[in-house]
Amino acid sequence: MTDETDEWFAVRCVFRWTQAGEEPYEERITLWRAPDLDEALSLAEADAHEYADRAGIEYLGLAQGYATGEKQLSPGSEVFSLLRDSALAPEEYLNRHFSTGGEHQDRG
Repeated sequence: MTDETDEWFAVRCVFRWTQAGEEPYEERITLWRAPDLDEALSLAEADAHEYADRAGIEYLGLAQGYATGEKQLSPGSEVFSLLRDSALAPEEYLNRHFSTGGEHQDRG
């Protein structure tokens, strides 16, 4: 059970769509109100298993958590951040990790 004094946590879980021909991967970020990161991760992983069962996909067992530091969220609140060390130049970095051409996205 959550409490108004609990903090908000974002958790990213990774899935594989095994029924979709090309078998794309999905990164899904969900928000959880919990007393600490361990509890938020437990809640998110339980949800990830349920989500995978409902969608007929595979949960890959990767859950990365982020403490927002907030008890109340508002427009513009940062809900996830991940720092990654890399020697790649900016364009190479974006192409390697975010703009591979295989993304399923719609900005329209």
